[in-house]
Amino acid sequence: MRFRNVLLAALAATTLGAAAQDRPQGYLCCNMRSDGKWISDSNYDESGKFVIPLGTPVKVTGYGRYRVYVDLPNGSQTLGNDYSRGIEMGAFAKRYVVAENPMDKIAALPPKMQTAIKSARVTNGMTRDQVLMALGYPIASETPHLDLRTWKYWLWTFSEYRVRFDEQGRVAEVMADDRDTLDRVYLP
Repeated sequence: MRFRNVLLAALAATTLGAAAQDRPQGYLCCNMRSDGKWISDSNYDESGKFVIPLGTPVKVTGYGRYRVYVDLPNGSQTLGNDYSRGIEMGAFAKRYVVAENPMDKIAALPPKMQTAIKSARVTNGMTRDQVLMALGYPIASETPHLDLRTWKYWLWTFSEYRVRFDEQGRVAEVMADDRDTLDRVYLP
């Protein structure tokens, strides 16, 4: 009986904690891929997925186990914390739902940078923030700190690529195991 009471108390605390979390609203931080219902933090460019562009209005409506439920102009979706589970769910949601529209930030950039970001690609000279807008966050389990010189991304399950920054925090190089991946993520 005592174990049952402890278990029920833990479950109630978890449920209340999720209900008490912030429900931010604002704009999608970055280009994210979806199948129409699911947006994964892996942001894979797989068959059948489409890009929801940065700056899309978004509102968090709730939380589940490693899930953030959001409303977008085209309907409700789930943002899955599939590979960044070391990040608390409220902080995870705030990575992707930002108060300021990122489209305002890119309006003043040179045309090549704007094109790269809007097409979910990177080019040399981009800042870390610009890479985040273009590609989304790297998976935290593989790039645990955003101050690292190299961020690891995946185009899909078996197609890894890396973005390397110089001492000033600007893109110096994009590396991929195959030319097709490089062509899809890099704007020369």
